[in-house]
Amino acid sequence: MSASAQLAPTPAPSRPEASRAVVTPKRRRRGRGATWGWSILAILVSVIWVFPVYWMVNSSMLSSATLESFTPTFLPFGGSLANYRGVIDGSFFSALGISLSVTIIAVFFCLLFAFLASVAISRFRFRGRTSFVLAILIIQMLPAEGLFIAQYKMMSELGLLSNVLGLSLLYIAAVVPFTVWMLRGFVTGVPAELEEAAMVDGLSRTQAFMRITLPLLAPGLVASGVFAFLQCWNEFTVALVIMNAENQTLPLWLRGFVQQSASRAIDWGEVMAASTIVAIPVIVFFVIVQGRMTSGLVAGAVKG
Repeated sequence: MSASAQLAPTPAPSRPEASRAVVTPKRRRRGRGATWGWSILAILVSVIWVFPVYWMVNSSMLSSATLESFTPTFLPFGGSLANYRGVIDGSFFSALGISLSVTIIAVFFCLLFAFLASVAISRFRFRGRTSFVLAILIIQMLPAEGLFIAQYKMMSELGLLSNVLGLSLLYIAAVVPFTVWMLRGFVTGVPAELEEAAMVDGLSRTQAFMRITLPLLAPGLVASGVFAFLQCWNEFTVALVIMNAENQTLPLWLRGFVQQSASRAIDWGEVMAASTIVAIPVIVFFVIVQGRMTSGLVAGAVKG
């Protein structure tokens, strides 16, 4: 053995516990305090968001005299459903049927057309593909108010004024570009190699797409459908231009109801009851699809 080897210092044994961060009780308490602070802040923000909805529902069960008093009533003790009985009449059910018909037709064809277009953009290379994508972006920049005159004249020439089909066509044309752009990210996020592997196993291209890709796109379809549903259900200005007083959607019916109240004395209880009724279908729809929508939004945030 050489002298240099004998004189070399022996390395000190490693001490893994020395390299670890020591979590002191003070640091642990500080971390818990930060967690509690963020939780309290989240609760406060949630209360601020939910309070207008609660106030609407609460006011819908109170009388006009109670609502017009200077002392606010935060709980509907002694309230009733009389405002709802005064709101629901024949015109309400007619407006509800028109809104449901227009929204269902528009959402169905929006998802169908947008799905096919997004698959074409993401899976195929063709002449004009880039121009098509740019056209979608440019259409989104156009103000809806600038198209009212052209839309009215077009629907008038086609005989579709104050018609469910005419309003549905306009909603489809307005919502499809946004839906295409949204679905494109979901389709791009699904690797084409999955379909190729299924085709190697003996499936045709259509079978591979329907069995492999389409189930993976279900959350994206639900998320896109929710946004399309909201845009169609709450739309007001296009319906105001196209529809007449006999055929109204729910937003138009609600405006007419408020105007009728203003012609005499505004019954805020009935106004709040009408607003609550209009919001109920949206809430029910969200309860049904909220699980799929959450997964779809998360998937769309990390893919595409």
